[in-house]
Amino acid sequence: MSFRSFINQLKIDGNLIEIQEPVSRKYDAARIAGNEKPHLFHNINGHRVAVNVLSSRDALCTALCINREDMVKHLASIEPTGEIKLVDDSPTKEIMRKPDLSKLPVLTYFKGDPAPYITAGVLITELDGVMNAAIHRMMVIAKDKLAVRLVAPRHTYLMHRKALERGERLPVAIAIGLDPAVLFAVCTRVPQGMEFQYASALTGEPLEVFECENGIRVPHCEIVLEGYIGKERSDEGPFVDITGTYDKVRSEPVIYLTGMLHREDPVYHAIIPSGSEHKLLMGVPYEPTIFSAVNRVADVRNVVLTDGGCCYLDAVVQIRKETEGDAKNAMLAAFAAHPSLKNVVVVDSDIDIYDPDDVEFAIATRVLGDRDVLMITNVRGSSLDPMCSDDGTTTKIGIDATMPLGEEERFIRVVE
Repeated sequence: MSFRSFINQLKIDGNLIEIQEPVSRKYDAARIAGNEKPHLFHNINGHRVAVNVLSSRDALCTALCINREDMVKHLASIEPTGEIKLVDDSPTKEIMRKPDLSKLPVLTYFKGDPAPYITAGVLITELDGVMNAAIHRMMVIAKDKLAVRLVAPRHTYLMHRKALERGERLPVAIAIGLDPAVLFAVCTRVPQGMEFQYASALTGEPLEVFECENGIRVPHCEIVLEGYIGKERSDEGPFVDITGTYDKVRSEPVIYLTGMLHREDPVYHAIIPSGSEHKLLMGVPYEPTIFSAVNRVADVRNVVLTDGGCCYLDAVVQIRKETEGDAKNAMLAAFAAHPSLKNVVVVDSDIDIYDPDDVEFAIATRVLGDRDVLMITNVRGSSLDPMCSDDGTTTKIGIDATMPLGEEERFIRVVE
């Protein structure tokens, strides 16, 4: 479904808060939507702005037409084998104009922000016939320029470096206001260049794309910004990242915009930094990756990246233990699947992994510290973790909170 169709579905379901009065794009929108429920602002700088669109697992399940209980297992079963269909026209091309970011309601979220940021823009690139699509934060530095955070050694970073080594500029298109299923797909770790095929497989329908003037192919959306990334660099940041703390200032590449096209009365999508939508889109796509990895070494039942762990740093893995040692094998598989993972708790099938109290109960009643806690020191961590060392290393902890085999009767709780 389209982005605006999904927003309408949220409204029909009674899950959308609409704000009719004018709201400032500087601080106020983020403050008002801070309760993390889906919001549609009808007048921010004269534009409509949607915030917290995918701020819950239930909303994501609605977008993907799946139920919450089977979500991770279902996603782990999807292969990026869908069909891409090139079309000549698109609703996105209703208005075509020169780029001017001041005409868009790009939000400034917090008082420490140095400038407005595009936070829900999917950066689509292509080099040597290989495409990549991913969300990158982009700081407005002029009406036609953005400083973009490219993380080494991820695909966009490598494509840009390769283009520069050949004396070329990397063509890009920034898509804002995509089908939520497509947005989720581009956040998922799939083989290089297969993001759109994965999106098609998720929806069960061919994904239509149209070609921009610079040759980049883009799915239907609300707004597209065309341009390229060259040699120019600019300071970017500080930016509030997933942990709710400010990232550091870095020298990052500059996107120079050459065109802007959008629907009539477009709906601009903004993701509040460190909000639930930010965490969900960064973390949940790793859950099927962890599920598949653990499934190779244990009988895995479910996986969740916890809210308290910023949906990124802490995980709970549910298994049906068949042999002693399965839990520790599951921990190692989880750490390998998601290198930024810092802590993982492995629990039995009777523990509700979505209930922090139930997970804590498992830790309290089924763990001996000297036997069931695995500590791995001096390993690669996440740059988003404020405790990560300057050299990028951290300590990872795994907790086996499963019942000893053959002694289950000592641990099973009374059921009324």
